[in-house]
Amino acid sequence: MPVLEFLSPDSVVSSLRARTKKAMLQEISAHAVRQLPALDEREVFETLLQRERLGSTGIGDGVAIPHGKLPGLDRLFGLVTRLEKPVDFDALDGQPVDIAFLLLAPEGAGADHLKALAQVARLLREPGILERIRAARDASALYALLTHTSASQAA
Repeated sequence: MPVLEFLSPDSVVSSLRARTKKAMLQEISAHAVRQLPALDEREVFETLLQRERLGSTGIGDGVAIPHGKLPGLDRLFGLVTRLEKPVDFDALDGQPVDIAFLLLAPEGAGADHLKALAQVARLLREPGILERIRAARDASALYALLTHTSASQAA
């Protein structure tokens, strides 16, 4: 299974409360900026909204991969969240989204950004992974699952 090295234990939110796509994007922007204080929350949110205007990042099976490139970011940043209740996300299959992988990249990180998106997509194709993500008991178990570490290492 691919290991998502751009995730940290603090970038896993096991129970996000949002009722709409826009609210979910606002919430994950706020979570991201807590770990990336050099970034502006509004700029992160606007970047994600602009990307969504090009087409939904809801890829199907209840999963979305909102992403964007930002000036001032010096490394790839990932955040994963499970939503308490699925939200309509205009996904390709029309299904509501309950799992979101946020991916932010430096403005000039073309190839690295695409490699990270591909890495997330490969992970999501693993048999049974979505069920295991949905069943993870808390953020540390979810982090361990996604980074292929033991739960004791993730705690």
